[in-house]
Amino acid sequence: MKPLAQRIDALLPQTQCTKCGYDGCRPYADAIAAGEADINHCPPGGDAGVEKLAALLHRAAKPLDPANGPYRAPQAAVIDEAACIGCAKCIQACPVDAIVGASKLMHTVIAAWCTGCELCLPPCPVDCIALVPVPSLPAADLSRERHLGRAARLAVAAMERDSRLAAYE
Repeated sequence: MKPLAQRIDALLPQTQCTKCGYDGCRPYADAIAAGEADINHCPPGGDAGVEKLAALLHRAAKPLDPANGPYRAPQAAVIDEAACIGCAKCIQACPVDAIVGASKLMHTVIAAWCTGCELCLPPCPVDCIALVPVPSLPAADLSRERHLGRAARLAVAAMERDSRLAAYE
């Protein structure tokens, strides 16, 4: 990661929510650093986040772009465990691996890791996930590490799958 993009990434909330239009905070930081994205596309960062980015980049602050969604106070997912059918779709959607469980068994959210990104809501077929207010988001460094760890785990799994499939060709 380039130094400017690193400094931008350090100011982002690391929710990995994709509301900015990028697949996580780091790609958004890269796009801002490259001049390909504006500084006001991060709803979880809100106006305060835009102001921090503006100060770093010596630009004027601007209002949060409503096309990316509104700012929401920190929130975390909670699963109604009695209603959960164990489909595991929420586990696959979570960008920081904050949801644990096993197929056909109930799932739960590790609240200290949940960034409130909302990505678990759409895939849930029984609508058993709710978002509740929390005092603050997890530390940005923790969320960044969990997101990078998940990406590495998925990359290894994809290579292993491709290797197995190549054996059958």
